[in-house]
Amino acid sequence: MVASRLVRLLQTLRPAELAFARGSCPVCGFGWQVRLARSELGVRCLRCGASAVTQSLVAVIRAELPQLARAAAYEMSAQGPLVAFLRGACAELTTSELLDGVAPGESRDGVLCQNVERLTFAAASFDLCTSSEVFEHVEDDAAGFREVCRVLRPGGRFVFTVPLHDSAQTVERLAWQDGRRVALLPPAYHADRYRGATILVQRDYGRDILGRLRAAGFASARIASPAPPLFGHARPVVVASVA
Repeated sequence: MVASRLVRLLQTLRPAELAFARGSCPVCGFGWQVRLARSELGVRCLRCGASAVTQSLVAVIRAELPQLARAAAYEMSAQGPLVAFLRGACAELTTSELLDGVAPGESRDGVLCQNVERLTFAAASFDLCTSSEVFEHVEDDAAGFREVCRVLRPGGRFVFTVPLHDSAQTVERLAWQDGRRVALLPPAYHADRYRGATILVQRDYGRDILGRLRAAGFASARIASPAPPLFGHARPVVVASVA
């Protein structure tokens, strides 16, 4: 895993943009950051490898859940600095991936498969649900938001990141017409590091993501702006709460 992480970091490196600076990582507490490239994913903690996106997410989780040590958490990935942080910080942690050829609720090689549109967990199972760069790929995001709301306990939080665009409305990149999927915009893809593939972007979220979450059953939703990690990069984090 260390070797694969190093390979990914080297793939990010732009030598002309390389820089180092002091700054505490919210994930592991290490005091040095590196800028491999002028981007959110190019800013990394030198010890745990957390990007500016992950560091932003963890900073907000810490602020939102001061009793994190008592929390049962569900994270929609099975590896990486966020998983390592939650495993050490929470009372219980459940992780998963969407695995090809594996039924939701079943496991392969010790990794649980879940589809967020139809989670197999019982209602009110978790105090905290997290995800990073997931929901822009979910075909029916309304179903996914409803499922996350269902599996959270009263007072629970859904804390997550997606690429947020400076627009009032979300732009759907795909639609279903006459039983088939139709591209409304040229296709865009993000890397799926776990499966070693690229996955299609379904939509570009705007500020109306908060209304989408409330429509799915969340009592409140807001966008938190964490203090930026070094080099000026920080990701707005979405926080939705269950009554």
